[in-house]
Amino acid sequence: MSSRRSVRCAPRLLRRVGRAARTTARPLRRAVTYTRWLHLLLGATFAMVSGFVLPGYTDMTWTTWLQAVLVPTVPAAAIGLIPLMRRVEGLQAQLMLFPGPHARGGGRTARAPRISAAPSASWAERARTSLWVVVRLEAGCLTATLSLLCLPQFISLVAVAGGGSADEGAPLLWEPEGRWRALLLLPVPLVVLFGGVIVLGAGVAAAAGRLLGPSPAQRLAELEERTERLLERSRIAHELHDSIGHALSVAVVQAGAARTAGDPGFTERALAAIEETGRAALEDLERVLLILREPERPASARPALTEAERLLASARAAGAPVDASVTGAVDRLPGPVSRECYRMLQESLTNVVRHAGPVPVRVRIAVLDDRVELEVVNPLPAGGGGPLGERGGSGLRGIRERAALLGGRAETGPVGGEWRVGARLPLRGTAGDRATGSVAGPGPPAPSGRPRWFGGGGGPVG
Repeated sequence: MSSRRSVRCAPRLLRRVGRAARTTARPLRRAVTYTRWLHLLLGATFAMVSGFVLPGYTDMTWTTWLQAVLVPTVPAAAIGLIPLMRRVEGLQAQLMLFPGPHARGGGRTARAPRISAAPSASWAERARTSLWVVVRLEAGCLTATLSLLCLPQFISLVAVAGGGSADEGAPLLWEPEGRWRALLLLPVPLVVLFGGVIVLGAGVAAAAGRLLGPSPAQRLAELEERTERLLERSRIAHELHDSIGHALSVAVVQAGAARTAGDPGFTERALAAIEETGRAALEDLERVLLILREPERPASARPALTEAERLLASARAAGAPVDASVTGAVDRLPGPVSRECYRMLQESLTNVVRHAGPVPVRVRIAVLDDRVELEVVNPLPAGGGGPLGERGGSGLRGIRERAALLGGRAETGPVGGEWRVGARLPLRGTAGDRATGSVAGPGPPAPSGRPRWFGGGGGPVG
């Protein structure tokens, strides 16, 4: 009975042994193991040169070996203080410690630590580079020692297992009795050598990530740059959504109205409105693409609130009667405020045309001493509720984000059978104004979950 159980368990045991062997041998199949081995051996060249140059190293003993390992640390640390050494060591680490995902065996998703390849910019970076040179030197000496001990031992064991003598390789640390014992001991030097190389290589790679990686200040600068890029991408997405979405909405409404009207005169006016709106959208698209092609181009080329008449004319051409009221010096608004107000007005009118159709629209723009107020009001569609619900879609969210970015606020939602979009942006954004409350802030929440409109009383301002 026990023999049958042993027979059944033998294949399972062999599979486990095979999996363990494949897992153990996996590092040997990766190119990074051998590139790190080379990197470690190169780190020992300074100690080897010192051993040849300094007197007293004719007979290599443990004492002279320790001297050869420890004496070069002082000049090596001094060399690490040279700013250019950080670039040299960084490039070597990138090429040999972290050669790439294909060499590390981690696939495309494997990530290596950030290694700096720039000269030292501060004494802190010089000190880290100096410490790295010492660590690399000592780890390289250990690797060279393992290589000089284990490889000759392996050659000697091969000679003994083949019927020869150990003199063909190197004196064995422990002389085996017989060829079979030598054959059994044959993998031991290789296991010790490759195990030491793998461990030392991983340790040096970890040290490189800490000593040659970017400093906290560099990481913070990179994080800020990445944040700026993400904000720029978000802004470009809003620009495209507002301009192209507005043009397409007007074109769709005009085309549908022209098809159902059956009036040649109306059709001609609708086609003219579609053409004008399309050209304006192409201009906006060209501006955005020009910013992408030329990042240094100033943002002043974007449309501002002084061009609001173009948006009002486009909405009127779509069949929506627009009653506009503009007070104050719009042309004196700061550039960022004027451009963001233009985009908020564009998105508001786009939502009216797209979701409510040709309904009356009231637009109010008021430039005051400390703020600018924008309000767009239109009747709710027959189905009731807002065009996109209480929370709104990406366009309404973009309006709120634009207002918050400039320190103001925007509120959208149905009030009294009308859909209202209101925004208020401060014109005095100093820290003192915010502290004293002279700049319009978010304010308390509206009662009963309804939007609190800037003019008070739930109606349009003014």
